[in-house]
Amino acid sequence: MTNTDDDSARGALDGVRVLELGTLIAGPFAGRLLGDMGAEIIKIEAPGMPDPIRTWGQAEQDGERAYWTVHARNKKAITLDLRADAGREVFLQLVDSADVIVENFRPGTLERWDIGYDVLSERNPGIILVRVSGYGQTGPAASRAGYASVAEAESGLRYLNGYPGEAPPRLALSLGDTLAGMFAAQGALAALYRRSVTGRGQIVDTALTEACLAVQESTVADYDLGGVVRGPSGTRLDGIAPSNLYQAADGLRVVIAANQDTVFRRLCAAMDQPELATDPRFVDHHARGVNQDVLDDIIADWAGRHTSAELIEVLGAAGVVVGPVNTVAEVVRDPQMIAREMLVAHHDERLGRDVLGPGIVPKLSATPGHVQWAGPPRPGSHNDEIYRGLLGLNDDQLSALDEQGTI
Repeated sequence: MTNTDDDSARGALDGVRVLELGTLIAGPFAGRLLGDMGAEIIKIEAPGMPDPIRTWGQAEQDGERAYWTVHARNKKAITLDLRADAGREVFLQLVDSADVIVENFRPGTLERWDIGYDVLSERNPGIILVRVSGYGQTGPAASRAGYASVAEAESGLRYLNGYPGEAPPRLALSLGDTLAGMFAAQGALAALYRRSVTGRGQIVDTALTEACLAVQESTVADYDLGGVVRGPSGTRLDGIAPSNLYQAADGLRVVIAANQDTVFRRLCAAMDQPELATDPRFVDHHARGVNQDVLDDIIADWAGRHTSAELIEVLGAAGVVVGPVNTVAEVVRDPQMIAREMLVAHHDERLGRDVLGPGIVPKLSATPGHVQWAGPPRPGSHNDEIYRGLLGLNDDQLSALDEQGTI
């Protein structure tokens, strides 16, 4: 990364070096988030065993797919066999100047390679080891392999999805991996802050199942307090009314959410039915939840007499929370998304063209994140830069490592 006197060009994590070991989604997503904020991400792939994400994605051009483009952005790629003694020694040299290591192997893998946290922290006391796994590093299930689909199911998250009486569907993405990656990045930031006080690193232990459980609002508390087993509720949340999808006259659906008392009064006025706001059936949050079906029918009848554009215009002007159900085709044209720079071009060397991807979240006023480049086009793209420039290895050393299959 090129440093300048302009903080906004650096990113909040400028100067932080991250070694990313994992493949597939959760660990690399954590690395991507840190890279978005300016950290130097060195992605390590085993020789001949590239990250499978390089071949993921539904769109294809000339045999190349786009998932890698946004998932490996801002990263440098090197190849290194961590199972080999020579590879282990090179890795420990990298650890000397690293701040964070992100891995998402099954617990015990690093220990088998003799690069567990005890070895790493002895080499570099400030190192932070971010570990993402299916069930965490401890407990009776720790040794089990884990995928997001199972984590979503075991944590109870998947049971909340879909419609009552039907098999709960999964989302068309790996939500559990994304949540775990976000919590892992959050843990890395907390550990970096703590290290600035103590000078010592630590382990950040993130489990897919726990990340899925953590976002379930009051499900555990509701069960503990009243034996309530929250289940799927289709297009709405049971007891939260009104907040649902309503079909407009043009056949499109919009979300209308007015479950707060003040917002509900605005909705009633916009519908020219102000009396509903004082109707005992709908007078407060609890009453609206009890009479949710009746209220949904009233709003659906009114909404069905207006086009989706009319609903959004009228209710938006009235201060009611409303919005369309967009596909990605609408999202990429959304003026708000464009204005907030949430649709960013990544130049993909493999494709020879720019590919749109998601922008940076959150927005920092002084040190905003940047998409500087798309993912490295091939494994080992930055071998020369890292091994020569960072570690100072010479031609003979690199040749020997290459001949051994270590890099």
